[in-house]
Amino acid sequence: MSHTVEALHHDDGSAVKEIWKVTGILSLLTIVELVLGFVMMRVDDASLRLSIKGGIVILMIAKAFYIVGYFMHLKHELKNLIMTIVVPLALFIWFITAFLYEGNSYKNLRNRYDPYKKAQTEIKVHKSEEVKEIKASGE
Repeated sequence: MSHTVEALHHDDGSAVKEIWKVTGILSLLTIVELVLGFVMMRVDDASLRLSIKGGIVILMIAKAFYIVGYFMHLKHELKNLIMTIVVPLALFIWFITAFLYEGNSYKNLRNRYDPYKKAQTEIKVHKSEEVKEIKASGE
């Protein structure tokens, strides 16, 4: 089996068509996300805003799969190799979500059970008072 220069450079154009297709899909998804973002800024209903945010997240995940599939060349790989990358990524996202939820829960419980800390979080400090406090502590 010999490889010649002509055989190596022979291309039927399918790779170029695939690149343009992926570029078009990613561009379309980005434009739809931007339009939804601008629409969301004008919506007053909280449940509708939340559903638009959910739609944007779904579109972002679809874009991430396209990027990983085509630009990291995982589309044409074995299923086991894909799973060794996707499963840890899903666990990483789950860890971040769990840590944020736990941190918020701790903050809420701390403020609810310790009246002093709850009062400290509700104090409004004006700019002039901050400057006076800094000068007083520095002297």
